[in-house]
Amino acid sequence: MTPRRIKAAALDAVILILGSALVAAGLSMFTAPNDIAPGGVSGLATALAYLVGDRISIGLWTFLLNVPLVIVAWRKLGFRPLARTAVATVLLSLFIDLFTAVLPHYTNNILLAACFGGALCGAGMGLLFVRGASTGGTDLLSLLLNRAFPNLSVSRLLLFVDAGVVVFAVCVFRNIEVALYSFVTIFVTTKIIDSIMQGVDYAKVIYIVTESGEDMRKTLTAETECGVTVLSARGGFTGREKQLLMVITRRSEFAQTLGLVKSIDKTAFIFVTNATEVHGEGFKPIE
Repeated sequence: MTPRRIKAAALDAVILILGSALVAAGLSMFTAPNDIAPGGVSGLATALAYLVGDRISIGLWTFLLNVPLVIVAWRKLGFRPLARTAVATVLLSLFIDLFTAVLPHYTNNILLAACFGGALCGAGMGLLFVRGASTGGTDLLSLLLNRAFPNLSVSRLLLFVDAGVVVFAVCVFRNIEVALYSFVTIFVTTKIIDSIMQGVDYAKVIYIVTESGEDMRKTLTAETECGVTVLSARGGFTGREKQLLMVITRRSEFAQTLGLVKSIDKTAFIFVTNATEVHGEGFKPIE
């Protein structure tokens, strides 16, 4: 294993632990003690734990709900895209129960709890997305539903699923304020994730003008899941022959891809645009 791969593996481990811990802290300290169900599997687990009492903890519910989703997604999407997510799912479940037992529970102001819980969850999920992982749950469910209903975007399906979780939580807690504060948490979480991901949409198109095109192509195709196309180019001022790489990357791999590019050629000319629809291998299938 090369030093670069060792460094990447170590960074993956740190980010997976830190990201999962932040999400668990947001749930354990702020949202769960105030009966806020912030969408997703964590929100569903909060409601179910309240419904059945102390017999099954929120952390255990999170794990039990995620296991079938991860297994199905593993079969549909493959091992490599889900390896980090599977690890993050286990860590999250363990951290939720640990933090519930050892960290203080804030219940003085439910609005502050909704905001700070959403901020911690968003920060943790954003870090996980940067390393190509997630906390599983409704993210995976939305991806699977998108294959069955390709006309509906993943983000729209995610909204429908989260809304369904919030409605279920309202029925369990029998309090309409649960829905209102839950949507506050979801809003803050989304904004924090977007900030960490630098406004990444469904996918990013990275254009790179470089003289190290072949080295960059080999590294990107070996270490990421992004699509790479190499074109011939010539510098307008220098007249030197160069390569233009058009790289299509998912938002969860954007930061990693950009870091690899900069590590190979610090003099490369780079510009980035958003892509709201990408069809082809590794993205949406062409049907």
